[in-house]
Amino acid sequence: MLSSILLFSMMDASVKWLGGYYPTSQIMFFRCAVAMLPVVVIIFMRGGIGVLRTSQHRLHLLRSVLGIAAMGFAFYAFSLMPLAEAVSILHTAPLFMTALSVILLREKVGARRWTAVILGFIGMMIVVRPGAEMLASGSLYMLTAAFLIGCTTIIIRHLGKIDDPVCITFYFTMTGVVVSIAGMAIQGWIPPSPADLSLLVTVGLFGGMAQYLMTLSYRHLAVGIVSPLKYLTIVFGGCIAYLVWGEVPDLQSLAGIGIIVASGLYTLHRELVLGARIRS
Repeated sequence: MLSSILLFSMMDASVKWLGGYYPTSQIMFFRCAVAMLPVVVIIFMRGGIGVLRTSQHRLHLLRSVLGIAAMGFAFYAFSLMPLAEAVSILHTAPLFMTALSVILLREKVGARRWTAVILGFIGMMIVVRPGAEMLASGSLYMLTAAFLIGCTTIIIRHLGKIDDPVCITFYFTMTGVVVSIAGMAIQGWIPPSPADLSLLVTVGLFGGMAQYLMTLSYRHLAVGIVSPLKYLTIVFGGCIAYLVWGEVPDLQSLAGIGIIVASGLYTLHRELVLGARIRS
């Protein structure tokens, strides 16, 4: 999990660097096209294209479109705002998921979890700093990405009970390739230098390897042990941002980030406690 977190942080930093020179759709193309290679290998390891059969075509399409939209908003936001703040806003996705599960799935959420969710949103507003500068700062784009990730997580929870994980990943990644090609037709293509081409390829490699390592960690350890480690992406991202761009979050941002992390960890703790009660 720690290796996965480090790779995700390096991917985010690479996207931020490339975002200053290349269109978002071009970066997304490399992220999805390169990641498709290990997905195809896993499909054949699982027995071939039969693993891609599904009866949930509409849900796969919805999950893929929302997920690719979230990637586009997040990648663009990375190029506009400090890395640690961007990653912290992205970590509000579980808060959106908890709130949406009440509306969409009619799940019951107790007062403690609602309190954690509300505090998390307060922390998010401290980091986002609502106002006319939200678009220019990129915080509104990242906030939209977090909301869309919360939506896709709910859909994945349902699809995961029906289809193989590689099936879900394949349709998402393939949709990303198609959408990014369409985006490049609009935004254009900038021929990358050899160094930038290597970095574009590593964005896909880092993302694919990180996702695989995270999945592997969930196979060997309980969710409650490894999930809290995801918040280290804020620490790793902050360290990389300081070393590369000299970015240092101010006290207001640090306070908001702290509230987001605390509320997220408490929400996860309550879900695990309630899940243990249901199983018992």
